[in-house]
Amino acid sequence: MAPRARPRLHARLDLLTIGPSTTIRRLREEQRAMHRSTDRILTTHVGSLIRPESIRQFLRAKQRGEGYDAAAHARCLKEEVAAVVRKQAEVGIDVVSDGEFGKGISWSQYVFERLSGFERRPFTASGNPFTRGADRTRFPEFYAELDARDHVETAYDTVAVAPIRYSGQALLQQDIDNFKAALSQVKVVEGFLPVVAPASVIPDRKNEFYKSDEELVDAIGSAMHTEYKQIVDNGLLAQLDDARAAVTYDRMVPPASFQDYRKWVARHMDVLNRATEGIPTDKIRYHVCWGSWPGPHTTDVPIKDIIDLILHVRAGAYVLEMANPRHEHEWRVWESAKLPKGSVLIPGVISHATNVVEHPELVAERIVRLAKLVGRENVIAGTDCGFAQQPFFQRVHPTIQWAKLQALVEGARIATRELWGRARKAAKKRPAKQAAPKRKRMAKAAAKRRRAA
Repeated sequence: MAPRARPRLHARLDLLTIGPSTTIRRLREEQRAMHRSTDRILTTHVGSLIRPESIRQFLRAKQRGEGYDAAAHARCLKEEVAAVVRKQAEVGIDVVSDGEFGKGISWSQYVFERLSGFERRPFTASGNPFTRGADRTRFPEFYAELDARDHVETAYDTVAVAPIRYSGQALLQQDIDNFKAALSQVKVVEGFLPVVAPASVIPDRKNEFYKSDEELVDAIGSAMHTEYKQIVDNGLLAQLDDARAAVTYDRMVPPASFQDYRKWVARHMDVLNRATEGIPTDKIRYHVCWGSWPGPHTTDVPIKDIIDLILHVRAGAYVLEMANPRHEHEWRVWESAKLPKGSVLIPGVISHATNVVEHPELVAERIVRLAKLVGRENVIAGTDCGFAQQPFFQRVHPTIQWAKLQALVEGARIATRELWGRARKAAKKRPAKQAAPKRKRMAKAAAKRRRAA
């Protein structure tokens, strides 16, 4: 594994465009390290939350080109982001997101509106690459029913036909401004914005411009650096979502070999690390899951086979799927795997893919066993994945989404009592134990004074 670069403090002093007080505030924002569970287990989630119908109505009108009012949509977004941030705070989530409400497409496809150089086309005779994979081959009848119900996320071929450049600064700033305005009205620990990692940018994309797919992904990484930096420069955490890092195994093997897959992952991890150069490590969260869909997942790659590659990514937090029944047993990987110095683990202790609400005691059990392996201060409790990977998806009912997050908070409180309770009791008793020697010293001093008199 390559040595990890030391985090560099990135303080932006733009004296030409902002006044002294704003400069100082921004400097303080960028110097502040990612919060840890120093005296209790903090809570967070992966980012996407179920969109309200008010937002969906505007997106339908925009997609159809019928009666779309951009100004009204912007007002609605600001109001709904404020509402969803307030709801997270009321439930007790410590590190909150904007719910990804500003993204008009999916978690990975939204960048089509923020990157120049791509064009969309109808699928060719070869069909939709999204509907391939070993799990789908094994369970074709199940996936036919699932696709009929949820519809396939990828609906077009997306082809690189010109240089890839980032052009979404204004759209991103709107998301940032809405989120920061919402954060200013609540009491939470901090906020993060989920964005896509280079490997997961428009999955199954095609290339007609660059000499090779390697050159294309290099260009994507360079372009996405702009998005990551803009988020961090505004005092927020950037979470880089990378489901394709794990899901590609299901798509590649077979016919490719396992070593071919590992080379593919390693290549994209290197691109990701270059895309975050100059951004403080502790401002980056890196999320890997095995895809959010509620399928069998019998052909998922085991985490033990890629944990070294995941931890090669320069990040302050690793946000990993660890609560679903296909991967929960993999908590034992942390008996030997070591977090990079200064980083934290954000394990999924709540599933996004079932309407069953986890019992808080089970949530606490999942937290505690990991805390005992990596250190309680190095665990922040999270979810497996988002609850709505695109505006019209919802993995569970909205009321169940909030019930699950409430169970997450309650479980974290139980885990806190177990992990810190005995230490706090010992701390309270310590002054009493120290009082006896002090009384003896005082008595000896008094006796000495009496003898002298």
